[in-house]
Amino acid sequence: MRGHCILSHGFESGPDATKVTALAEAAERLGWTCERPDYTDLDAMREVSDLGDVTERVRRLHGLATAAAARGPVVLAGSSLGAWISGHVSLQVPVAGLFLMAPPVRMHEAHPLDAAEVPTAIVHGWADELCVAADVVAWAAARRARLLMVDDGHRLSAHVQDSADAFGQLLASL
Repeated sequence: MRGHCILSHGFESGPDATKVTALAEAAERLGWTCERPDYTDLDAMREVSDLGDVTERVRRLHGLATAAAARGPVVLAGSSLGAWISGHVSLQVPVAGLFLMAPPVRMHEAHPLDAAEVPTAIVHGWADELCVAADVVAWAAARRARLLMVDDGHRLSAHVQDSADAFGQLLASL
């Protein structure tokens, strides 16, 4: 085993979503183990916020990442809100790398995306209707992160394999 990946789905998605499944398959081919937390129960809690219970998502991922880090290298990966919580948790738990798809770098002015200074790769769509491409490019440039910009929207549905390939490249480099 090379390490462990925790793959966090986006809001109103699930642990068996196409992108998360493709990332898991790429990681497992390279000898990494994976887990995919299920946050769907939290997404339904709109009385907490428009994005469900973000605090509980962070708490769950923190617990999983802490336990995994005690056993060896951990890479956090996430899509959209899953990318935001992965970045946030990377500041609290030692991780070997981050993989962020369609990251909301300006989800809310009071809570911009922040992340540990670790090897980071990002896939983002030029036509993302929720997260402005220029903001993601600037965020990635400030960190010297690997950045793959694709002709796609927020769901990156036309670039699932490209995302999995980029994730595999990150894992292979660690």
